[in-house]
Amino acid sequence: MIKDFILPDIGEGVVECELVDWLVSEGDTVVEDQPIADVMTDKALVQIPAPHAGVITKLYYAKGDIAIVHAPLYAVKISDDVEQEAPVQQVTTETAQVDVTQHQVTTSGVTVEDFLLPDIGEGIVECELVDWLVAEGEMVVEDQPIADVMTDKALVQIPAMKAGKIVKHYYRKGQLAKVHSPLFAIEVEADVSVTVEVEAQTAPVAAMASSSNEMVIQGKALASPAVRRMARAKDINIADVKGSGKNGRVYKEDIERHLQNDSSAIVTTSDTASAQSVQVTTSTAVSNSTDRVEPIKGVKAVMARMMTESVSTIPHFTYCEEFDLTDLVAMRESMKQRYSTEEVKLTMMPFFMKAMSLALNEFPILNSQVNADCTELTYKSRHNIGMAVDSKMGLLVPNVKDVHLKSILEVAAEITRLTNDARSGRVSPADLKEGTITISNIGALGGTIATPIINKPEVAIVALGKLQNLPRFNDNGEVEARKLMQVSWSGDHRVIDGGTIARFCNLWKFYLENPQEMMMAMR
Repeated sequence: MIKDFILPDIGEGVVECELVDWLVSEGDTVVEDQPIADVMTDKALVQIPAPHAGVITKLYYAKGDIAIVHAPLYAVKISDDVEQEAPVQQVTTETAQVDVTQHQVTTSGVTVEDFLLPDIGEGIVECELVDWLVAEGEMVVEDQPIADVMTDKALVQIPAMKAGKIVKHYYRKGQLAKVHSPLFAIEVEADVSVTVEVEAQTAPVAAMASSSNEMVIQGKALASPAVRRMARAKDINIADVKGSGKNGRVYKEDIERHLQNDSSAIVTTSDTASAQSVQVTTSTAVSNSTDRVEPIKGVKAVMARMMTESVSTIPHFTYCEEFDLTDLVAMRESMKQRYSTEEVKLTMMPFFMKAMSLALNEFPILNSQVNADCTELTYKSRHNIGMAVDSKMGLLVPNVKDVHLKSILEVAAEITRLTNDARSGRVSPADLKEGTITISNIGALGGTIATPIINKPEVAIVALGKLQNLPRFNDNGEVEARKLMQVSWSGDHRVIDGGTIARFCNLWKFYLENPQEMMMAMR
């Protein structure tokens, strides 16, 4: 039987998303949970998996099109035994897409509603509650971020669908929240037009209609991610744009019309206008311009909190050194063409990580972690070396596990995988956890010296400057060109002193400046 796959509620308050790429073609045979498509919402890149095995018979959108939530995304031919179960599963899924349930009207004219954690669209049934952004008893406004949750692909921020007071958290920080189960309870003003009990077959339609009407009433624009990006690029508050679509939906033409109206508004209409009137018109145009305010959300919000906590609780100190990488660059160039593939990019980073792991064997305190009140120091047995990646979602720090047990090529393969995953927004939560020390390659963007912030609970981080071709004196007093890099360490001064980090850095430098010694030291 041929069945349409309905694009589920991606749980970010949008009614459509951009079809970034198809990962399969019509006629392809797919297995359960195989990735089918990448779609882009306002907050993240989300991968849509196949709920059933079968043959893809039709793709309803082209790459770059806007896909509608709760509408068919693709058609798949599945076996009869799976089809018999499908209607039941479909009804369950559609009923679960109602964002709130259990309206409990009180005598004070308010109602308590449970917010159901929606299908985040990645084929998972649970996600980790990373952090609550509001406490029980706090008042919130519509679209205010309530919680950060981590899926297998990305960090997602859950907003409030209505204004009200948060009365209950159903999960604690670090617990696994179940999809389609209550995430939090919110007290809102009772709406007499809303019935307490809704038939399961009409619930999705009613929820969508109510949501759409509410958005129009409260001034929240309905628009696709592409239209929202266009508005942001032109410094336009999309809520100020009059939409020509159904329920006030804003299209690109509406953005352009809004721009034309703004431009015409500042032009004087009289040919006999005096210099004074022109001056008034100009000052009016200036006064009508507004600053653009964007909320800090998702990965950027998490980074802001983590960096603030790190700086406020860890006494940082910085140590800088210059590395002569002339011999290492030559060795890497000789190996690059032979060993580099699509899966393995032999950059300088694998050598930096492997040399660091060798130095950590001699200075294990650099691979330690300190507890919250600084009463215990844990020496980590694994060398899980993190690397800061400038992704489209913000700064991510995945780590290569067990560098001390891997060869340089194995480390290179992991770095390639993690970099690709992080930059596409699909890095696994497991790859972001259990790091023991971090490298930040600021030199890739052109910097030379930095003061990096420690990735708590680690005790050290290093920033790599850009590789420069600079003159230096050799042993014979002659000037020659050398390939030099500045490195900047930040250490936790509660457990590491300057002498320790200097000796550790000198050993790391020795291995990198003498790559043959690094090869001999590897087990």
